[in-house]
Amino acid sequence: MVGALRASDAEVAVLAVDPTSPFSGGAILGDRVRMQDHALDAGVFIRSMATRGHLGGLSLATPQAIRVLDAVGFAWVLVETVGVGQVEVEIAAAADTTLVVVNPGWGDSVQAAKAGLLEIADVFVVNKADRPGVEEASRDLEHMLDLASVTEDGWRPRIVTTVASTGSGIDGVVEAISAHRAWLAQGGRLEAKRGSRLCDELVGILSERVVEQVRGLRAGEDFARVQAAVAAREVDPWTAADELLSRLP
Repeated sequence: MVGALRASDAEVAVLAVDPTSPFSGGAILGDRVRMQDHALDAGVFIRSMATRGHLGGLSLATPQAIRVLDAVGFAWVLVETVGVGQVEVEIAAAADTTLVVVNPGWGDSVQAAKAGLLEIADVFVVNKADRPGVEEASRDLEHMLDLASVTEDGWRPRIVTTVASTGSGIDGVVEAISAHRAWLAQGGRLEAKRGSRLCDELVGILSERVVEQVRGLRAGEDFARVQAAVAAREVDPWTAADELLSRLP
């Protein structure tokens, strides 16, 4: 993707998010190692970010980082999430266009019909298309899209096949992203999506601040007293939580 975009002389920023270990607190941050071909390119900025325990496949600071990169003039900001599952779909709220990458043999038609990860895609990329099973994977995705309800002005996700190791099909991915952006630009969809994004970001920041306050509360005497009462079955956990929350400033 970076190579294809740089071929048109566009400046590109990449935010590569890696998971933080819940045990050691460390993160490898090795995604940019795979992008060494662009390390010395002045038109490419690559930044690794750790999740630091934030769920959803992103770091809490990712939306702010996107905003900074947009402000300094990058035409493209690519966000690579951690290896996500069906509920780690926060990227859909943070990005204008969401790509979901699958491989041949990733699952059967039942897997394709499951809710979650596959419902956030604006573009499906079937990578490793030089392997057997690419036709079946594309067919299952088409079948899933046929079952989905699409409004008259709705966007039907594109399905593009690629071989990332050779660059085959990458131009088709860029074309699909551009087509989705053109669709978003119609009827105020892009402004509405970004407005919703700001709302979600505000809720996320508020939630994190509340969690920080709860952590501080946990170190106090009130928490120890209420915890002891719950352990002694003198009060239920829900009532105890309400009491502790009422003590937050």
